Amino acid sequence: MPRGSENVLGEGIGVLLTKIGDIAETIPIVTPETTCGIINNLFKHNPKLEGIAVVGEDNKLALLMRTRFYQLLGTEYGYNLYMGRPVTLVMNSTPLVVHYDEPITEVSIRAMNRAEKELYDGVLVIRDGHLYGFVSIRSVLLEVANIREEMAIFLNPLTGLPGNRIIEDRLQQSTRLKQCSVLYIDLDHFKSFNDSYGFKMGDSLIQATADLLREQFSGHDTFLGHIGGDDFIAILSHHNYQLPCSNVIEEFEKLKQRFYNEEDLTNNYVIGESRSGIFGPIPLVSISIAVVTNLNFPFQSMEQIVEEATRMKKMCKSRPGSVCIAN
Repeated sequence: MPRGSENVLGEGIGVLLTKIGDIAETIPIVTPETTCGIINNLFKHNPKLEGIAVVGEDNKLALLMRTRFYQLLGTEYGYNLYMGRPVTLVMNSTPLVVHYDEPITEVSIRAMNRAEKELYDGVLVIRDGHLYGFVSIRSVLLEVANIREEMAIFLNPLTGLPGNRIIEDRLQQSTRLKQCSVLYIDLDHFKSFNDSYGFKMGDSLIQATADLLREQFSGHDTFLGHIGGDDFIAILSHHNYQLPCSNVIEEFEKLKQRFYNEEDLTNNYVIGESRSGIFGPIPLVSISIAVVTNLNFPFQSMEQIVEEATRMKKMCKSRPGSVCIAN
């Protein structure tokens, strides 16, 4: 049975989007009336225990970290002040509480944005409205490091965008979408720019183009990938491609002016070697967007999409300047 577009576009590197609940651990649960003497015994009998959850009325959650507890007890008169009194005096009543399904990477960002005194507090995880478990900040950061290392295998090193392995998965999945637009995006006359200004400037132009594409093609219903060189791909789970494509062309024409000297901009060409090996004027770099949709023809395979896209790209190349052409 076909799945929703959000799920289809969200697959491929699902292993990299580990849910926070997948690494949650069980911790002791106490009520707000529990005395600090009982808390002290729990920590002493569990030397590796980092935190204790406090669950009050209406499942209101609080958290007491070992470090904070013994810091307070270690102050002058702290032991006598707290030991026979309830945990409410020492607990954090507004801990970071997240849902089981939240990606670890998003939780790590929220955790690092907390006040400094709470920066190393663990995270409470809920599921179906109830406390599910606890995740230490150490576990969160270790998992994020593993995710980043794993992602590096799948991402283009120049732009950080998903590379060919993920792109192929997305194209296969796009054949199951009720509405789909596949956009093949590349730069025309890029080789001549590279020859004239060098590889470093060429890489900078590709990175700037990637940033521009990110601005226009982001969101849960959009996938953006970097095929390689000056070739990109965007997959949308709808047919509303006209506005973002128009914005890309308009902004690219502004962007590219930063990469040419005044003489070349005035001439509107560079002197270089054409594909036929003849030196002469070559147009400034432009951007082409070949759009393939399933509006009139449902695609059964990735190969059909690629074949139609190749046809559309040839049409784009036959026209001067930055263009967008759809099937």
